[in-house]
Amino acid sequence: MQTNASSVNETNPSQHNLVKWMTCLMFFVFAMTTDAVGVIIPKVVEQFQLSLTEAAAFHYVPMVFIGLSGLFLGRLADQVGRKKVILAGLALYTLACVAFAFGRNFPFYLALLGVCGLSIGLFKTGALALIGDVSRSSDEHTRLMNRVEGFFGLGAIVGPAVVAVLLAQQLDWTLLYLLAGSICALLLLMAWRLDYPAYQAQQHNSIFESLRLVKDRYALGFSLAIAFYVASEVAIFVWLPTLLQSYQGEWTFVAANAITIFFVLRTVGRFLAEWLLQLCQWTLLLALFSVAIFLCFALSMWGGVDLALWSMPLAGLFMSMMYPTLNSKGISCFARHQHGAAAGLILAFTALAAALGPLLMGLVGDWFGDVQYGFYLATGFALVLAAGLCWNHLAQPAAARLASVSHE
Repeated sequence: MQTNASSVNETNPSQHNLVKWMTCLMFFVFAMTTDAVGVIIPKVVEQFQLSLTEAAAFHYVPMVFIGLSGLFLGRLADQVGRKKVILAGLALYTLACVAFAFGRNFPFYLALLGVCGLSIGLFKTGALALIGDVSRSSDEHTRLMNRVEGFFGLGAIVGPAVVAVLLAQQLDWTLLYLLAGSICALLLLMAWRLDYPAYQAQQHNSIFESLRLVKDRYALGFSLAIAFYVASEVAIFVWLPTLLQSYQGEWTFVAANAITIFFVLRTVGRFLAEWLLQLCQWTLLLALFSVAIFLCFALSMWGGVDLALWSMPLAGLFMSMMYPTLNSKGISCFARHQHGAAAGLILAFTALAAALGPLLMGLVGDWFGDVQYGFYLATGFALVLAAGLCWNHLAQPAAARLASVSHE
């Protein structure tokens, strides 16, 4: 049995607002760990004497598990309900983070990161489906998604900052995971006590529900666009600190804090996106911003590390609304009873790109002897993204689908 818009929105508005803020906080806490990897990797390389390719595992292992979780478990948000999936994911994430206190070797850390990825895939697909439940239209969905991702951006600022403070005080970087686990335990309690919008489970959904959506050109199109965007974004927060280690100029403070600046600009842009999306067409904004992202990469490759110091963090401002907007539009192409499966598919492409992008950059960097060569590859990702989103604005391929589903 399918559910319609009214059946999932019976909860009163005040409960909807609590659910929205709870979702924002969930995105905040897992961003603290996933987006701190760029400042952790140089320390891990030194601690365990790793190559760039080996160190990249610290990023791609959790991403692979996030992708697998989204692809094969994303339908659980539709099958058993949003709340149960979110609670299960938060509980598993809490346990994995706390377990960082009980080991001191690289394989153990990788195993825990895999569990973290599995749990993030669970509660993120549940949360993404939940956002659709409390949204009355595709446009509201997009604005809310930008707000939620804005809180993700705040977590991405706090996480690296905490690691920087820990390292400056000669403390173990794993304390970041203990902090995140403690916060997540509080969120688990809050989520358990909160009343979520009514939802009727879809018992017919199979484990391959997300995979089946690959046949849908809208699901595949938005997923591919997100993949190229994510490959461009993670290139910066994973490998930029390593690239800037060779910087010898006078702006050493900027070099040391480049990732923080990038995340600050990305977060500011995401909160501004709620306003911008009321003024401009979303396809136009994405086309213009994607071209700006490509120019930031191209200028960095042309001017070297001295120019990358400025243009790479600046790209965060233009990247700000890309992921939440593409994500929300991709999910909005489907009825609410398919939001979990659609979110799972998109999350799988997100994680695959987040895993393969830095890995390929590490391989190219090792092959040619410098991480800068990996950034040439990332510039190619940004070029494909810009070309695709410019075409999307000119052709408007999803306009009719979004209009029809928004008014079901």
